[in-house]
Amino acid sequence: MPTTIAAIQMCSSHNINDNLAMAKQLITEAAKNKAELVVLPENFAIMGLKPSDKVLVKEKLGQGKIQHFLSVQAKANNIWIVGGTIPIESDDANKVRASSLVFDAQGNLVARYDKMHLFDVTISDHETHRESDTIQPGNEIVVVDTPFGKLGLAVCYDVRFPELFRCLFNKGAEIFILPSAFTVPTGEAHWEVLTRSRAIENFCYLIGAAQGGLHSNGRKTYGNSLIVAPWGNIIAKKEGTEAGIIYATIDLNKVYEARKAIPVEKHQRIFFDFKK
Repeated sequence: MPTTIAAIQMCSSHNINDNLAMAKQLITEAAKNKAELVVLPENFAIMGLKPSDKVLVKEKLGQGKIQHFLSVQAKANNIWIVGGTIPIESDDANKVRASSLVFDAQGNLVARYDKMHLFDVTISDHETHRESDTIQPGNEIVVVDTPFGKLGLAVCYDVRFPELFRCLFNKGAEIFILPSAFTVPTGEAHWEVLTRSRAIENFCYLIGAAQGGLHSNGRKTYGNSLIVAPWGNIIAKKEGTEAGIIYATIDLNKVYEARKAIPVEKHQRIFFDFKK
């Protein structure tokens, strides 16, 4: 049965309370518009003034203000929520896991994916990022069964690693979930082509919920949240950086039709044996 899915775009700041208030408003609006699954962007609850700020507000899995918020919003709105990423404690006191958490419509935590590929890059003489200074990479590939289809979980920089998405495909994923906070230069050059490519290669829907705008820490993110259909066509897009919501109707028959026409699963010759 077709399902309405919503992707939320935000410009999160260092103030968690402000970010949660904005997220609540947008989640409530999405639920009123009949969305059954809502995807929040990467770092939706905090974009710290400095990278180490997220370590100071890390939460134990199953406890904490941000997780409680997601659980309450899911139950209150009778809606599934993918909570972008939030800082969950790791076994290194100076680092967190960038965890994407999935809550069902009863407010239960049903899945967790820890961002695997960390954004350690030099974009220009004026912009560098080193996520590995404060984030510990994940090591599990996660597909979660939902009433709307099998969700393959990924985060932002993961989109540059097609082998992850092929592994998600081989584990049964039908819809890729991609909370993101792309930089402006890389977003302008690559956001659309990368997201469309991952959808096309695996004949999956892809939900890209993005940060957009000028953040309180001076960072600029690209925005342009989008939803891509299995054939690679963009079926919803939030042009620019303004906060808001996009919606799309997900029909898994589109997945099955594309995979029947071009059976890439049967034609594979290279397989990944992922080990923890």
